[in-house]
Amino acid sequence: MLKTLILFAHPRLEKSRINRKLLEVIPKDLPVTLHDLYEKYPDFNIDVEAEKRLLLEHDVFIFHHPFYWYSCPPLLKQWIDLVLELGWAYGPGGTQLSGKYVFNAITTGGPQEAYTHEGRHQYTITELLAPFIQTANLCKMIYLTPFSVHGTHRLTDAEVEEQANRYAGMLRKTVNGDFNI
Repeated sequence: MLKTLILFAHPRLEKSRINRKLLEVIPKDLPVTLHDLYEKYPDFNIDVEAEKRLLLEHDVFIFHHPFYWYSCPPLLKQWIDLVLELGWAYGPGGTQLSGKYVFNAITTGGPQEAYTHEGRHQYTITELLAPFIQTANLCKMIYLTPFSVHGTHRLTDAEVEEQANRYAGMLRKTVNGDFNI
């Protein structure tokens, strides 16, 4: 089984019905670690060495966050900037993450069709996640297909439950090395 680390970043989790539900369904019987960055670092004072140790203990990393302005919340960006250091994560001698898997799990307010070339945002989710993909490439990690939940503000309770079940199923597959999500 692949040890999976969810790097969760949501500055207003109390307002997010879908993200609260997704966190609730993380299977407790699997090697999945939930690491809530806003809970751990409310002052943005990231313990870089502790974060590096955490990365070394896991095989798969999931950047789980709401899709804010075509990117991630500021604490996750700061985490990436500080933890993925030259000489450790990339560049000369930077091989610590080589061969590990990474992908995004995002939630969007906009509907799925908004994230097409013909849609409101004019780009696909994969195209908009290019900085994450290139970060993975630079660190010699393997970037996997993102997990997305769209139109979160309009989801019914039944649809929230369906998306939560899809997330839990994706995590079960991921720890077993099945990345077809």
